[in-house]
Amino acid sequence: MEKRLLGKTGETVSIVGFGGIIVSAETQQDANNYVAEAIDSGVNYFDVAPTYGDAQDKLGPALVGKRKDVFLACKTENRTKDGARALLEQSLKTLRTDYFDLYQLHAVSTAEEVEKIFSSDGAFETFLKAKQEGLVKHLGFSAHSEEAAIALMERYDFNSILFPVNWANIINSGFGPKVIAKAKEKGLGILAIKAMAKTSLDDGVVNKYPKGWYEAIDDKELAKLAYRYTLSQPITAAIPPGDIEHFRWAVEAASDFKPVTKEEISILKEKCKGINSLFPLK
Repeated sequence: MEKRLLGKTGETVSIVGFGGIIVSAETQQDANNYVAEAIDSGVNYFDVAPTYGDAQDKLGPALVGKRKDVFLACKTENRTKDGARALLEQSLKTLRTDYFDLYQLHAVSTAEEVEKIFSSDGAFETFLKAKQEGLVKHLGFSAHSEEAAIALMERYDFNSILFPVNWANIINSGFGPKVIAKAKEKGLGILAIKAMAKTSLDDGVVNKYPKGWYEAIDDKELAKLAYRYTLSQPITAAIPPGDIEHFRWAVEAASDFKPVTKEEISILKEKCKGINSLFPLK
């Protein structure tokens, strides 16, 4: 599988990432098998968080004997210094590792959160100390709003950003390119989420893929095309939705990867007519 440089880190990661939520609520044997399948497919980028159910509990044992061969990213949603430290230490223990290749502020959405993170009692103090101690190699963040992403990039020279880079969002509402441009300007590695997302779930609708909070594309060929569209942007890698079926579609889409053509973009433009963007531009 193709691997790309992650910004200025010198690290190369597979263009498909393995979202740890895939192993959440699975048997340990299935978790082991999914991780082995991913590595056999050429995937070396794994991402997990404490908020993904029991994903850390399952991923830790599944990576035993494989840790040195993977780029392991973890996150925290805690915005305080002490809270972030407690979660970091617990994640290291649960995942059976003594360091993370990438540690990220998770799901930052508002300017107020950014201020909290960088306050004297904020989580960023923990991030800097952990890097000094060798507990984490690189620092990054995930965000779901352009406002928060840009504010974070203006406060610190992070190594990476994890952000929605999605066909319907870009085509229908222009959400994303502004952040991508800023990240490129600053030399961040750009990691994508929501590549195979379609739209938000209507009230009362039963989600066919319950590990996600949005409606994922259910058509395999459209999902693969949407994923290739994301990989055709100036990004490093993309993490598909948190189920094994979409992960396998992503691996297929990335096999012998070729950027989308003008004709394929026209198809996507037609397919996304009338679709409400998952992250409308504010």
